Amino acid sequence: MGVLNSIKDKLAEKAAAEPAKSAPVTQATAKADMAAAAAKMAEAAAKAAATPVDVDAIIEAAVKAKGIKLNWRESIVDLLRALDLDNSLAARKVLAAKLKYTGTDADGSAEKNTWLHKTMMKTLAENGGKVPKELLS
Repeated sequence: MGVLNSIKDKLAEKAAAEPAKSAPVTQATAKADMAAAAAKMAEAAAKAAATPVDVDAIIEAAVKAKGIKLNWRESIVDLLRALDLDNSLAARKVLAAKLKYTGTDADGSAEKNTWLHKTMMKTLAENGGKVPKELLS
């Protein structure tokens, strides 16, 4: 499963879950969580298509449940962290490849990370996510 699908799955999972159920995820359990999220996403696909997923509300609830300050509105690293997904350089390289990054820096530059965040927000909006307009520009 790709990183992009993992992000979509986590958003759908968090939309369907109660906010109080957010718990830290270890790297060992992350794969199992992603598989479970994929199953829930498939189950909720019809509902998600009919009802836009409120990306802002879901991520804000996830951040609040963590009790830490995350700048997910600007940082791809914090966005992935808010969703309990791998935010490592390797994971971001995979995401960049999936989203067809064409910039000159293949590593974790600020330019690439900014592009990843903007492209991720646009992709979520194109796939039924309700994303604030300021995050799409």
